[in-house]
Amino acid sequence: MQEKCTIREENFVGCLLVIVFLAFPRIALALLFLFSNYLQRAYHGLLWPLLGFLFLPLTTLVYAWMANSRMPIAGINLLILLVAVVVDLEGLSSGEYHRRRR
Repeated sequence: MQEKCTIREENFVGCLLVIVFLAFPRIALALLFLFSNYLQRAYHGLLWPLLGFLFLPLTTLVYAWMANSRMPIAGINLLILLVAVVVDLEGLSSGEYHRRRR
């Protein structure tokens, strides 16, 4: 007798992928750059993805997602992008705070 699943396997894999991308954005950027053309479609060159990798990795991923999905950068999408910027900047500033505290 088969048991019924409440969560479909495809949804679980997608959620797991999003969690990995949010937890490790630099690794996600490196994998996307090496194994796909996802970043090349969003950014036409190497400078912006490289700067994004160094300073704002989550924002770089969010913008690439919006550009590849052809979402307008307005309304709720702009809010999502701003939240990504704030999360990235918080990570940069908390590192500086802990460094000065020593």
